[in-house]
Amino acid sequence: MDTTAHRTLLLGHSPDPDDAFMHFALAADRLDTGDLRFEHKLEDIETLNRRALKGEYDITAVSIHGYAFVADRYALLNHGASMGEGYGPRIVAREEMSFSDLQKGKGKRLAIPGEWTSAHLAAQMSLGEYDYKIVDFDRIPDAVAEGEVDAGVLIHEGQLTFQEQGLVLLQDLGVWWAEQTGGLPLPLGGNTIRRDLGELLPVVSKLLQDSIRYGLDNREEAVAYSLQFGRDLNLAQADEFIAMYVNQRTLDYGDDGREAVRLFLQRAQDAGLVPEMPPLDFVR
Repeated sequence: MDTTAHRTLLLGHSPDPDDAFMHFALAADRLDTGDLRFEHKLEDIETLNRRALKGEYDITAVSIHGYAFVADRYALLNHGASMGEGYGPRIVAREEMSFSDLQKGKGKRLAIPGEWTSAHLAAQMSLGEYDYKIVDFDRIPDAVAEGEVDAGVLIHEGQLTFQEQGLVLLQDLGVWWAEQTGGLPLPLGGNTIRRDLGELLPVVSKLLQDSIRYGLDNREEAVAYSLQFGRDLNLAQADEFIAMYVNQRTLDYGDDGREAVRLFLQRAQDAGLVPEMPPLDFVR
């Protein structure tokens, strides 16, 4: 009988292929975690942002936008980043229109996946004020197609499949950001860890990074596992989507990635869109 005392840590992440890929090795017991156990909590990114405000999970994915509101409780890890390398959340509509038609006062409404998502923050910085409706991220393509809203900001796999519903691209926020910054990647999400874990910080950080590395080194197995979280994606699409957001950048932000995060949040603060510039720990 195993009488070893285990400590269970709550690990929050999104129910989508890239996050599933990152955490596959932990979920499937492919790593020696010692006396630590991880209980996976799968929720959309805006829910995770709000839970982080209360410090509910020990480790959690948050949007980079959301991190500005929870940095007192959580430190940003130097791995686990979701960054758009010249691509990112896409603003789509049923029919062609000028991007500026979505600005406030012009009678259009944009669906967003949450007020603290990086997609919303990037849209605000690129477009200015606009009228919006919060819609579950996986419902946004349907909301646009059915006329519930005039346009929508797509995150996760909707970025690859919107054309199948006859939707048209108005703006790729990753392209916009690269043009604004001389080619920096667009920081979207990151993994964070509770500051009060103290001496466990480097131990847990290494396990999370090892899980990402395991997925990259055992890609076929990890992609097959992740496909169950890819709503209506086939294997090739799931692999493509994972490659967009889990890669060497996910193992380490890199100097330009860390600068992208700093600049994204600094510009948000300068525009009055976040309360203050949070500390950027990039715990290793």
